[in-house]
Amino acid sequence: MVDVARLAGVSLKTVSRVVNGEPHVQRAMADRVLAAVAELGFQRNHMASALRAGRASATIGLIIEELANPFYSTIAHVTAEIARDRDTLLLSASSEEDPVREEQLLRDLCSRRVDGLLVVPAGCDHSFLNSQVEMGIPVVFLDRPGTNIEADAVLLDNRGGARSGVRRLVADGHRRIGVLLDSVDVHTMRERLAGAQDALADAGIGYDGALVRGGVRDPATAAAAVADMLTQPNPPTAFLALNNRITVGAVQELWRRSSDAALVGFDDFELSHLMPRPLTVIGYDTRELARRAAQLLFARIDGDRSRPRTVVLPTELLERGLVPLLDKPASPSARHAR
Repeated sequence: MVDVARLAGVSLKTVSRVVNGEPHVQRAMADRVLAAVAELGFQRNHMASALRAGRASATIGLIIEELANPFYSTIAHVTAEIARDRDTLLLSASSEEDPVREEQLLRDLCSRRVDGLLVVPAGCDHSFLNSQVEMGIPVVFLDRPGTNIEADAVLLDNRGGARSGVRRLVADGHRRIGVLLDSVDVHTMRERLAGAQDALADAGIGYDGALVRGGVRDPATAAAAVADMLTQPNPPTAFLALNNRITVGAVQELWRRSSDAALVGFDDFELSHLMPRPLTVIGYDTRELARRAAQLLFARIDGDRSRPRTVVLPTELLERGLVPLLDKPASPSARHAR
């Protein structure tokens, strides 16, 4: 900066104001500084600027589950936008639902002295982060809460959303509702399954474990689970899919079989309105989820020392699919259920 100031014929303070984008610098003077910057190949030292401002690195870390899933890619995109507005670099990585990998990634980010962490947790014990929080690295969990740690969390109303979805199916006359989920070890899956059980209990319908299939992790396993359940002697007349990838697989198999079984899926997804059959999705604002979490993290970075809090965002039922199946007669099982 001293070299730039000498070449441009201005003060060091003027160079600082120009390279930091501060207003009220005369245009001609700013042009001289920028020309000197270009000639000398000067690059602003973000690390030094961050340290001078009392921050560790002007970076934040984001750990998500799976970059290929549009839900997580939207979270990463929104977080990057907010970080950019704060002149902060976002370092993101995917844990691939592996608790060991998650811990390794988080420890690595902490060793790089990031200013804060946003985490969609895969593991069930985050106590190892307590020492980092005590050292001043704030942590905000999103989509799922952390475990064995006092930290902020921004969550969805998973239980209420699933309860509303099953209530819709019950109101349409369904009594045998197949539930497709990944694993009850995952917080969101536990909450959504509990919501489905709530709705069944409210309707006086007994819980039938044979109608619940776990280990459904992607469209292929979802399609296989639907196919198997539909070949049972007393098959479901409706399905509740507990995430977007499961919903896609269920749609594919129901369409392939020309089945008129009803379908409610948790999570809206791109092109859901173009699905070849009607379905209901339990939607919410993914961008708002990411925005609230990032804003909460930056508030902590800026010095907010209030008690950790949990923010719960609402869900809503949305009708999707191209056209209703008006020309198909009800199947025997559906007629019986209704």
